[in-house]
Amino acid sequence: MVNPKPDYERAGKTISDATGSDSFFQPGEDDVGTKRVRGLLQAGITCDEAVQICLINNPTLQAAFFEIGFARADVVQSGLFSNPSLALSVAFPEGGGRSNIQATFAQNIVDLWQIPIRKRSSQRLLDAAILDVARQASQLAVDTRSAYFTAVAADQALLIAKENVGIAEQLLEAAKARQQAGAVGELDVNLARGAVYSAELEMQRARLDDGTARRRLAILLGLTEAAEELQLTTNALLPPMVDLDAEQIVQIALGSRLDVQSARMESEAKRQRINLEIAKILPEFSIGFYEERSERRALPGRKIPADTARASIAAGALTAPEIQSRGQRNRERSQIIDNIFGPAFNLTLPIFDQNQAQIAKARFAYEQSALQLDALEKTVIQAVRQGVDAAQTSRKVAAYFHEKMLPQAQANLDLSRQSYQAGRASLIVLLDAQRILLATRRDAVIADRESAITWAELERLTARPLPTLLESSSPTSRPVAEAAPPIFEPPTLTRQGAQP
Repeated sequence: MVNPKPDYERAGKTISDATGSDSFFQPGEDDVGTKRVRGLLQAGITCDEAVQICLINNPTLQAAFFEIGFARADVVQSGLFSNPSLALSVAFPEGGGRSNIQATFAQNIVDLWQIPIRKRSSQRLLDAAILDVARQASQLAVDTRSAYFTAVAADQALLIAKENVGIAEQLLEAAKARQQAGAVGELDVNLARGAVYSAELEMQRARLDDGTARRRLAILLGLTEAAEELQLTTNALLPPMVDLDAEQIVQIALGSRLDVQSARMESEAKRQRINLEIAKILPEFSIGFYEERSERRALPGRKIPADTARASIAAGALTAPEIQSRGQRNRERSQIIDNIFGPAFNLTLPIFDQNQAQIAKARFAYEQSALQLDALEKTVIQAVRQGVDAAQTSRKVAAYFHEKMLPQAQANLDLSRQSYQAGRASLIVLLDAQRILLATRRDAVIADRESAITWAELERLTARPLPTLLESSSPTSRPVAEAAPPIFEPPTLTRQGAQP
């Protein structure tokens, strides 16, 4: 019987180790998963909850789980003996009589040495299938984190764009008021009105980007509801400023990367394939039992008058014909061979075809897989080093925005506003300071998003959740909860501070 449930549980354990989430799809438990998803969506979702929903509800991942069932069925099939064969022939003699019957019952015994090899090969392929499903789940988890961060950043960008419209409208009203007071001319009013138009266009672009990001997240979560209805309640913080040990993380990746493990399993399966093809040099060796019942012509009926006449003529007097007694008839029949039986063998001699081509093909496939595994491991090493560098650099860039760029842009706007109010600067200077601050805020949001995505990408490269990677870093690392400032929460402009 094919029962893939233990294999599904193995896949779930591997997914949990790779993603840090204990929720995932289980075939046959659709109702439980649906209730779990609805419960998570009711009060809004954090990034970790979005990953849980994806692992439970993503239809692509759900379909991939059945690959494990296919592989388990192959394992069961590989351990089955081939069916025995029965040959039967019936020949009818000319002129009537008992027919000739031949029967052979045989079993191909090459399964005795081929089944263990087939089972080892199919088991490795099952292990590879489990790892491949877990790899897809890990990939979707990272994609979901990236999509979540992108959606939150798009929300922030839309909020900034709306605030920019409000600030531009306030500047326009202020310019009109100063024009009525005779302090400025029509040029300042037109400049302020142009800023309003630009802000409104930017808001429309931001709204479209926000909707696009949310819809991509909804696709990964397997939801059909309107993406605008999703409540994103992230409380994630920027990762700590920590110097990660790239070489240590490389070793973690080589030991935990699911595609590397899967490639190793497939390579081992191809090595077992060589042994299987060698075992196929003798494709058939059947032993069994043979039995044959000989044919017998029917005895012709006796013509008593004719036999009596012949016997009388031969004896010269009336004489009865010769009639065999029952004992004589039985003795004569006992000398006839009625049935023959004995062992039967059927062997295909490997004289011309010794399976040389398939053996060579299996060896080529194994050597190819070994080289592909080596190439994958080398790629992983360099990719992880690049990922560590990108994660640390993006974190520093985000911190630079919060610690230097944003305070500097805010200070420039404050000085420009004061100078404009005092009549020492034109509206152009104030608008430029406002533009720089808003652009800096958008860039800060992008930097926060890129930092979060690069750290999520590091999870993809290592197939281990972020807390595990941080534990492997230096002892001087701070806990994640102590990191500051919060992600996607750049300083905001107050309406009072934006007034000229």
